[in-house]
Amino acid sequence: MALGNLVFVGTYTEPIRFGTGQVLEAKGEGIYSFRFDPETSRLTPHGLTTNVRNPSYLCFESKGHYLYCVNELKEFQGEASGSVSAFRIDQETGSLTYLNSRSTYGTDPCHIVLDRTGKFVAVANFMSGSVCVLPILADGSVGESSCFIQHDGSSVLPQRQTGPHAHGVEFDAAGKFVFVPDLGMDKVMIYRFDSRHGTLTPGDFRSIATVPGAGPRQLVMHPSNSYAYLINELNSTMSAFGYDARKGVLSELQTVSTLPQEYSEHSSCAEVQVTPDGRFLYGSNRGHDSIVIYSIANDGLLRLVGHESTRGCIPRNFEIDRSGSFLVAANQDTGNLVMFRINKLTGNLTAIGESVTVPTPICVRFL
Repeated sequence: MALGNLVFVGTYTEPIRFGTGQVLEAKGEGIYSFRFDPETSRLTPHGLTTNVRNPSYLCFESKGHYLYCVNELKEFQGEASGSVSAFRIDQETGSLTYLNSRSTYGTDPCHIVLDRTGKFVAVANFMSGSVCVLPILADGSVGESSCFIQHDGSSVLPQRQTGPHAHGVEFDAAGKFVFVPDLGMDKVMIYRFDSRHGTLTPGDFRSIATVPGAGPRQLVMHPSNSYAYLINELNSTMSAFGYDARKGVLSELQTVSTLPQEYSEHSSCAEVQVTPDGRFLYGSNRGHDSIVIYSIANDGLLRLVGHESTRGCIPRNFEIDRSGSFLVAANQDTGNLVMFRINKLTGNLTAIGESVTVPTPICVRFL
């Protein structure tokens, strides 16, 4: 079996209270895996790793030997914290072996990425509004935190922005700077990263502000490392930035809606990704239940291509495969995965194969 054709899905296994006050009744049982056949466009069940608490967001070590997930919890080992768990991936079967878990020193960790060296993971703690860095040890397990930074601030919306809510972490291509969108502060925090010690320090330009009430959620770098794109959850917009890699500075170029002009019902944004060739950008709309598609011009500006239904409700997450040929969307509330083929000339999406059931899918990742 080609492990590269495996798809892993993180789920909620326990009820969770969101920043909106809504409590989602979890239906997942752990981390699911599927085989994906590009020839037939079929996803078929492969495995399930149980006894993992709220393994919502996932990432992989670059060679595919280890999987790391956040455990989106409000309490871990008696403290107000979530955790990170590490798993070894069997290179013959694709099964997961649990290694260990470590505290993130903040509640409801919601996003995790590896640094460019593969020696550290960085985590955004949503509810308490902080960022944590943890080292990866020689056996693939996670060590005690090497850095922790608590955000402090608020913004204009009383229901969602009375305090900090870090929602994403992104390294630039050189691994020198880290960007942390904070929904509660309406800012993207900018940190210098020391890849030897796994520490963060404020950059010369410490943050960039969004319009009040935007609710920045996740940021993704363009493959050229010259541009960055920020999806704003609360006002359903996408912001394009120029990026000075030497100084770690973002300069806003454009902000556009993620929704059709005629749409007037409630919706909020979630995931954002750019194709490996840097030609197209995608974002998910929860409520409109669609993927918005933009083309990216040579100057980094966005042009709307269109919207594609995710064939389900509340597309919390989606993933583009490494070839840039496929996009798989995870619909949280309807509990289904839908695979799309990407037209590499136009960016348009075409649903392929059959919808696959996964209870409360939160994050989907191609190995």
